[in-house]
Amino acid sequence: MPSPRDLICFCGQDWWYHNRAHSDFQLMTRAAKTRKVLLVNSIGMRMPTPGKSTLPFRRIWRKVKSMARHVRRPLPDLPDYAVMTPLLFPFYGSPRARAFNAKSIRWQVMRQARKMGMIEPHIFVTVPTAWDVARDMPRGSLVYNRSDKHSAFGEADNSLIVALEQALLQHSDAVLYSSRAFLQSERQSTGERAHFLDHGVDTRHFAPRPRTDALTRLGIPRPIIGFFGGLDDYVVDFDLLERIARERPQCSLVLIGDATLSMERLTRYPNVRHLGFKPYAEIPDLGADFDVSIMPWLDNDWIRHCNPIKLKEYLSLGQEVVTTWFPEVEHWRDFVHVARTGDEFLAQIDGVLAGKKAPGARANLFAKANWDDRTAELLTLLDGIAERRGHGDRNAVRQPVTTV
Repeated sequence: MPSPRDLICFCGQDWWYHNRAHSDFQLMTRAAKTRKVLLVNSIGMRMPTPGKSTLPFRRIWRKVKSMARHVRRPLPDLPDYAVMTPLLFPFYGSPRARAFNAKSIRWQVMRQARKMGMIEPHIFVTVPTAWDVARDMPRGSLVYNRSDKHSAFGEADNSLIVALEQALLQHSDAVLYSSRAFLQSERQSTGERAHFLDHGVDTRHFAPRPRTDALTRLGIPRPIIGFFGGLDDYVVDFDLLERIARERPQCSLVLIGDATLSMERLTRYPNVRHLGFKPYAEIPDLGADFDVSIMPWLDNDWIRHCNPIKLKEYLSLGQEVVTTWFPEVEHWRDFVHVARTGDEFLAQIDGVLAGKKAPGARANLFAKANWDDRTAELLTLLDGIAERRGHGDRNAVRQPVTTV
């Protein structure tokens, strides 16, 4: 029986400054227990620019610091797990610059893959700009992880990202979706190559626990309305957060996570505490001290095609969750409190603080839904594709592909 194929993951995030809860990190670190994994940090979708991007200079600086690390093996207990930030020039507006950038990154990635002894690995693509790099790489399979609708990201060149997404939808051996609504919306393009791979949850890390006083020890009074995760201006409804702060002055609003914009708009309220980025190891104890956990999403194309991991993390902790509506939440109706308007959102928070609980039984809710289960599903899918392809007879390095 042939050895399991190794993996190269073109990640949608950066290992060095994004939250480790992201699905790429969770899946790849577990895959590295049985095979070699090269995780390529996000190569981005645009150059941050003043006036168009929030906090552009901070974004550029942290990417420069990430590139300075180049290749590292960050987890001593996983020696076959390598994280790479290639030297890149994210000038996606020029076809010539794009081609140069892709060629340079491809050379860097393939050189590192050879050093790790990889032969026709599985290529797992989350960020669409990686298509320019991955298209001509020898591989056992090419899988597009359609975790988000990146063309809905306002700062990117929409026409370019749409074209890259379409190329990946057309040429990938399989397309993975964590949102059932998203899968169905693109079924005409993907057919039988579409697969639903739900997000998992680290059930040990987010094991249920009583109130920890991790927040009250910081002098934060109850009741505590809490959120942990990325405070991104293209997904989080900051108008709704400000309304909570203003109209529920008797409550503490605690926000945990890195922000892509100034938080002064919220922190000017005396009942708001922004704790900033916290290590993944600290999140469960902090989150368990919320009296109600919230997911205040914007109603936009990005959110309508997503499946937030934090929903399962909140539920695994034993939290009562108030969320704005999005399609995937329909599958969790018995376990969360859903609001369609700002008034409903505030009313649902009030209900939870008064003792209201979602009716669903959680005892075995995540019995087969941890990240180990999801990784096993993924590896079975990848190895099955490679086996059907045979010995590279459909390898894209020999198969002409139309340039986007």
